[in-house]
Amino acid sequence: MNHSPIIAPQVAPASAILCSDSTAMNVRRSLTLRQWLGRAAPLLALVLPFLLGNEYQLHVLTLIGIYWVLVCGLNLVVGYAGQLSVGHVGLLAIGAYTLVILTGRAGVDPLVAMAVAGVLGGLCGFLLGLPALRLPGFYFAMATLAFSLIVTEQLVAHNTLTGGGAGMSAPMFGAPFDTPRGFYYLVALIGLLVTWLTWNIGRRMWGRGLIALRDSDVAAAAVGIPVFRLKLAAFTFSGVTAGVAGSLFASLQGYITPEAFLFELGMFFFICIIIGGRGNIIGPFAGTAVLTLLPEVAAPLAKLGNLLYGVLLLAAVLLIPKGIGSAVTAWTERRRERRHAPPIAPNLSRLAAAIHKPGEST
Repeated sequence: MNHSPIIAPQVAPASAILCSDSTAMNVRRSLTLRQWLGRAAPLLALVLPFLLGNEYQLHVLTLIGIYWVLVCGLNLVVGYAGQLSVGHVGLLAIGAYTLVILTGRAGVDPLVAMAVAGVLGGLCGFLLGLPALRLPGFYFAMATLAFSLIVTEQLVAHNTLTGGGAGMSAPMFGAPFDTPRGFYYLVALIGLLVTWLTWNIGRRMWGRGLIALRDSDVAAAAVGIPVFRLKLAAFTFSGVTAGVAGSLFASLQGYITPEAFLFELGMFFFICIIIGGRGNIIGPFAGTAVLTLLPEVAAPLAKLGNLLYGVLLLAAVLLIPKGIGSAVTAWTERRRERRHAPPIAPNLSRLAAAIHKPGEST
């Protein structure tokens, strides 16, 4: 009778089991942290108006939210895809004047006009991206800059439609968004929605494809990523967010002129992403908040305002070249590694050999 040999089951070493348990705990802890941040953001946006002292602070907070709606979409183009776009202020102006013209001359409801502004901004982004995204590097940046300058000149030239240099008054949204606090909640709702959309795009196949073509578009095309189509989709999405942000910006300001959409504002949006850090969401939001609040903080030192602004940019480039978001991520990872690192067990045999000299009796 043949007896097959009994094979003992293989048992993983204790160190591997401990390592896998530690890895699983870190993954669960990371998921818990992300869930906590996802739940805390809406609650924080809900209670922030009650923590402010006056309506002017609420105005600044609302302005941060409006800028973030644009920067969040632009982050897909600059931060993820690596395209140097400095002309989104032109798309912002298109969204603002769309709201003003439709509500003032056609009697359209502001919410409907805001939706039309988003569609028109996306259409302009699509038409601009068709030829411009085929240009490399700084040539693409010059194309977007030329687009923003053309938009500003056209706003001045067509004075019968846009009011020319005198500008036009912008309407307020209807109830319940007709108060400063109600309008803030509208901006916060749109900002959270855009953030959720961008976060989902960034963590899925599209986001990984954008990062791949940012690092090397040749390598991305070699593995089958549709480089141009992906760039065009991201640029079109950023045009939609810029159009919506423009309509909100016009309603917040109450009166708009072509001088409100200068090149400096377009560079402001670009610098928010560079200081905040590319390829994440927390960093550009922090950059938007810091750069928007900086003129308010430096208001008592009006003569030193540009100096403080320049010093902040220089310090960010030299000290945190990868941006605020990357610095915060690296700091949290170091803290997590120190907190959850396994204890170091001393090697007693080597320690005893080092204590007792050679030739000394034991």
